[in-house]
Amino acid sequence: MSASRSSGTTDAIGPDEDPGREPPGAVPGSRLLAALLDGMDAALCAFDAHGAITHWNREAERILGWSAAEAVGRTGFAGWAVRSADAGDVQGRLMAAMEAPGRQVHEFALLRKDGGRVLVRTQSSGVRGEDGKPAGVYCAFSEVHAQIDLERSIALSEALFEDVSWGVVLVDVDLRPTVVNSYAARALGGGRTALLGRPLGELVVQGVEDLEGALQHVLAEGAPSAPTELWVTLRTADGDRRRCWRSGFLRLASPLAEEPVPLGVGWLFRDVTAAKLAEQEADRVRFRSNQLHRAARQAAECEDPVEAATSSLDYALAGFADHVVVDLLAGERLVRAAATPADAPGPCLPVSGGAIPARYGAGHPALQAVERTGSVRASARTGTGEAWAVERQWPRDSVHALCAVLRSRGRTLGVVTFLRAANRSAFERPDAMYAESVAVRVASAIDLAHLTTGFGHHARPATPDPPGRSGPSGS
Repeated sequence: MSASRSSGTTDAIGPDEDPGREPPGAVPGSRLLAALLDGMDAALCAFDAHGAITHWNREAERILGWSAAEAVGRTGFAGWAVRSADAGDVQGRLMAAMEAPGRQVHEFALLRKDGGRVLVRTQSSGVRGEDGKPAGVYCAFSEVHAQIDLERSIALSEALFEDVSWGVVLVDVDLRPTVVNSYAARALGGGRTALLGRPLGELVVQGVEDLEGALQHVLAEGAPSAPTELWVTLRTADGDRRRCWRSGFLRLASPLAEEPVPLGVGWLFRDVTAAKLAEQEADRVRFRSNQLHRAARQAAECEDPVEAATSSLDYALAGFADHVVVDLLAGERLVRAAATPADAPGPCLPVSGGAIPARYGAGHPALQAVERTGSVRASARTGTGEAWAVERQWPRDSVHALCAVLRSRGRTLGVVTFLRAANRSAFERPDAMYAESVAVRVASAIDLAHLTTGFGHHARPATPDPPGRSGPSGS
């Protein structure tokens, strides 16, 4: 209990209260006041109008080492809690608050009971009696480094929720955003206030399970030791967008509770989509370059140029497509010369029994590739995959096609068609460039097979293209 002594001032009471009688069952006023003072996080002392100390709580005792019994009743800090040379200035500035409006903030070097010095920051304010006249001063103080730490924490919190270069989101224990900074609002596609309280599933189309799972893990087990990369798909006014967020998580607990009580999770993230896509593209280019190198070395060991052509296609299929079909020109028609199995994964092999005429209808992508002397990409419309593939004489599970023309010695020999199932994305321009690199090697081997083994004797090379026919590949 903090001690207090009467100094001519009294506690204010209501007009209907009897100052001499406590309500039944109530805690006596002096003990209630002492308990409140001792429960404060800040050190507090009070002076009467003459400068005598009237109140001294436990936090003041902790900081300076002087107990309430030793402090209450002393006049000012002179001779015990401050150096003699500083006593007059300290006392004068403290007591000046009795006449000044508002709070006065000062920093003083006080003395601990063990002789050490401690720099404190004080906030003092005058106290008036029932007659409205100055009756004393109360002074709350704390160690300067503790105050600075608090101010830094507040400043950090405010800075994080300004327009910084990463997203900051606070979510409650129900995984709903409670605070969102500007970066996060832009990334999530909404305003800072419009996003508050909304389930994350309303903002994230795909990947919300992974995000919520990470948040729940942090609430239960604590923050992970390293950042986590989460791929999500967002619904926006311009359509769905796939993004990669490098995320860090912090479990928030109340500093006021005796045991840690989770308040939610602090989620910090940066959009690293561009970097991840560039990294993936670099990995893809490196892998494909390695496959071309391996295919070239394998083809060089093949005595049969047809085997060299089909082995090159086997290497090209890895990670690129599900099926491949080779159609060679026979006059004005295309004939099926080699293919992978239609119903299961397997190597590319020459068609059993010889080349089979391909009854392709007008506008078939393979015919377009021959006509353009370049690459053609095509995809089935949603819900028409199997019928689309059957109509074009491709395996039934095909929904994406890429036709690359086979050219050698200035002649068009045929078309190689790469096919993907529905679990893969559509072919893009970089895929066409890779397919063309493969087609160059395959065409050279097939041309050699025409000259040496008679491969595809039904498929005779067309006459050389007229000047100006050949050109850059299209899409």
